[in-house]
Amino acid sequence: MNPRLPLAAFGLATAVDLISLAAGFDTGHVLAKPLLMPLLAAWAALRGAPRPLVAALLCGWGGDVLLLRDADPAFLAGMASFAAGHVCYLALFARSGRPRARGALLAPYAVALIATVALLWPGLPTDLRLPVAVYSTLLTAMAFSAVTRLGPVAGAGGALFLLSDTLIATGVADWPQPPRPDLWIMLTYIAAQFLLVHGALGALGGRRASATSYGAARSTTP
Repeated sequence: MNPRLPLAAFGLATAVDLISLAAGFDTGHVLAKPLLMPLLAAWAALRGAPRPLVAALLCGWGGDVLLLRDADPAFLAGMASFAAGHVCYLALFARSGRPRARGALLAPYAVALIATVALLWPGLPTDLRLPVAVYSTLLTAMAFSAVTRLGPVAGAGGALFLLSDTLIATGVADWPQPPRPDLWIMLTYIAAQFLLVHGALGALGGRRASATSYGAARSTTP
């Protein structure tokens, strides 16, 4: 299959989802949201994505479907599914070479994590405080690893994932929300996943090409 087909379908599903959210058309959102990550995963797989990358997207799909239900058990299960996706991303990033500029970025990410959890903590339901703190730590580790292991494109995806999930958490904590908060949550989330995939495929593809070139050069060395 041509990789452009699932990518085009992903773009169409994204447009339907975001327009539906902007217009308050819940049915369009319910129909389009579950299609997003499988289509993105299909595009990634057709471009030779490693299994952890595809698995991360399918875990995201599980979280997307579970969060369509407005119930605490579904919210916790969805959080667990996304957490599993972050573990897949971390496993992928760990084998993607040495981290770059790690020390310079560690402090900002650590401060952002601590400040976010501390500010949200009083407003969160008691039974969600610890799960949100653990999940936030895992998410921040993924975002930090994305930028230090794969570079700015994946790093932007990780940062947008942080923003998207922070918007969800502020809603759970009953903070004031912007108009159409679900639109901004989905916009940043979809962009995050796409940039993570695009950054990972670009970085890993470049390294495979470099390794192939090096092997060819070695084979021709007398």
